[in-house]
Amino acid sequence: MIADHVLAALPLPALGPDWLDPEYLINSFIDRFGVWALVAICAIVLIETGLLFPFLPGDSLLFTVGLFIGTGALDVPLWVALVALFTAAFVGDQIGYAIGNAVGPRIFKRPDSRFFKKEYIDKTHAFFEKYGGRAIILARFVPFVRTYIPVAAGVGKMPYGHFIKFNAIGALLWAVGVTLLGYWLGSYAFVRDNIEVALVLIVAVSLLPMVLEWFNHRRERRQEAGPDVDPAQPQAPQA
Repeated sequence: MIADHVLAALPLPALGPDWLDPEYLINSFIDRFGVWALVAICAIVLIETGLLFPFLPGDSLLFTVGLFIGTGALDVPLWVALVALFTAAFVGDQIGYAIGNAVGPRIFKRPDSRFFKKEYIDKTHAFFEKYGGRAIILARFVPFVRTYIPVAAGVGKMPYGHFIKFNAIGALLWAVGVTLLGYWLGSYAFVRDNIEVALVLIVAVSLLPMVLEWFNHRRERRQEAGPDVDPAQPQAPQA
């Protein structure tokens, strides 16, 4: 089809450094570890969700794993990958909760560094305050926020039983759902032949909740500020 030739000729920008490119990462793991590549992939998921390192690929990595399994590039049974990725995502958030519960407010007072910005914690805390327990599930699909939301839950002393329940649901929907999406879409030649386009779209969709939240925040601030005063209209005299 004409669209296939156009996209194939389109010079897409890289998704960042090689260590942020899920296709490069998985191929490297396959070359180095063979069938054990899944272990390294799960380690990345665990690190991103549990060890305060939000810059690793999340949604795009899961999508690519599913696509690679669907095309046979990653020789792992689908059910094994789903169980392993769910476990990594679930354990990662458990670690984040434990960190927040142990060190508490000291995390919020950390100075900015290359991989840590206080604004990330502030936004995550606001997200948690707004959505409560649901935030544990919703945050799975929001980059950066999904890394810090279990920490915020630990700092806020969210009941552990509640956290485990929401964490399990979120890990299931995210780790299993996004991987299955990649597996299903990988059956289409268009997606297989244009994986870079698919990954860009996945990243764009994962950022959509943040964009919507930003617009909602602006609208709420305008409503709180009240209607603007038109300087062209005469003002009522003050007594």
